[in-house]
Amino acid sequence: MKKNIVISFLLIGLIILFEPGDLPDNSQFQEGLNSVSQDEIVIVFNSGGWGNTPVDEAGDFKPIIEGVQETLNDLGYKSIVVPYKRTKDSFWGKIEGIRSFLTSFKSQSAKLAQEIEDFVENNPNTKVIVAGLSSGGAFVDKTMECVSEKNISNIFTIELGIPFWEESFDSENVLFLNNEGKDPLSKGEAGILVFSLFKTPFKWLLGKISGENISLSRALYIPGHEYFWDSSTTGGQITTFIKDKFVPQNF
Repeated sequence: MKKNIVISFLLIGLIILFEPGDLPDNSQFQEGLNSVSQDEIVIVFNSGGWGNTPVDEAGDFKPIIEGVQETLNDLGYKSIVVPYKRTKDSFWGKIEGIRSFLTSFKSQSAKLAQEIEDFVENNPNTKVIVAGLSSGGAFVDKTMECVSEKNISNIFTIELGIPFWEESFDSENVLFLNNEGKDPLSKGEAGILVFSLFKTPFKWLLGKISGENISLSRALYIPGHEYFWDSSTTGGQITTFIKDKFVPQNF
């Protein structure tokens, strides 16, 4: 019995490592960059979970993105939100997503960094803010780590709730938030994380029974791993960061 279990795990591991993945189509990301005007600041949006939640459906992250836009508007800047998908919504897409997650987004982050650098080089007066929540925060952090020194002055990241096993890239253009050390996922509080994982399938099943079609990633709720724009530890720090990095424009 033990031998069969070990073989099963090995087979699953080999599939994850070597089976060709299903990559997301990010042609809309390029189209979004191509539509940017010279006086707009680009906000690259990357959600938590699988990283394929549309902006309008990201109830946890959309208010923060809107707050960023309002702050930029108060400083006299126009902005445009351009989503970037990490995972295709298919079985093999999620296999590729798991593989990318296990390798700390090494390949995907380098690809996105290159695309942003190409954009900045072709639009030297345009600034880019790459924003990510949870696993999306880890992804944009790795992306920033791949950005070359010659382009880093035009690129900024806002990273919220990066998981504890990832280290934040040290740069004056990086804002890393973890609810002032109280986020269990960023802090690595095993008890809270294990209990949250234990409850997830039951919450998902209850949702199915009650007719609420929620995904497992949405069913996973970690108390303290929430970020609200009206909080001084989130909106207040983001506002200070933006005002420090962006000189007010004349109206």
